[in-house]
Amino acid sequence: MIGGTTAPAEVPTGNTFDKYGSSNPVVKRLMARFHSALDELWAKAAAESVLDVGCGEGVLTAEWAERLGDGRIVGIDLDDAKLRAEWAKRPRGNLEFRAEEATRLSFADDEFDMATAIEVLEHVPAPEATLAEMARVARRHLLVSVPREPLWRGLNMARGAYLRDLGNTPGHVNHWSQRAFVSLLSRYGAVEEARSPFPWTMLLVRVGN
Repeated sequence: MIGGTTAPAEVPTGNTFDKYGSSNPVVKRLMARFHSALDELWAKAAAESVLDVGCGEGVLTAEWAERLGDGRIVGIDLDDAKLRAEWAKRPRGNLEFRAEEATRLSFADDEFDMATAIEVLEHVPAPEATLAEMARVARRHLLVSVPREPLWRGLNMARGAYLRDLGNTPGHVNHWSQRAFVSLLSRYGAVEEARSPFPWTMLLVRVGN
């Protein structure tokens, strides 16, 4: 995922569990609910151009490119050979992948209808700086999701995972309850809708005028 402002923190991944491709029936059911909520907020935003911050391998970014038709979408993440190899598998005329640092975006003010960060902000050392840049380049909406705490850690502990770290998933450096996350995002615009697909918080935020 997108890192912060210091070199040691700039690693593309923390938790490498592939929840999108998991065959576990429980994980599949949870992810189906996650995608359903995400799709509904995506449709409500009705964006014609999108910046996807912390796009990882580009799975969601490529899905969104299909939906946008000719609409522009750019996915960014830290420079990593494995990610670039994954990006090369997903060519599309309206889709571009770039290696960029999220707190210093190269894009102009209001260049995109919407900026997204899906399961990213829990990984970044400077979430406020990342959100400020996202709000700068987005003229209409932010669409963001994070694990809901302390529920996320409790679920990890219940399944015996990451016990030495009290259930904290590797790479998660930020932890928000839904109320705290709404409060944070309210600094950058009006929260139009909040969703709680178990065990996540997902927000659609209106920025600008």
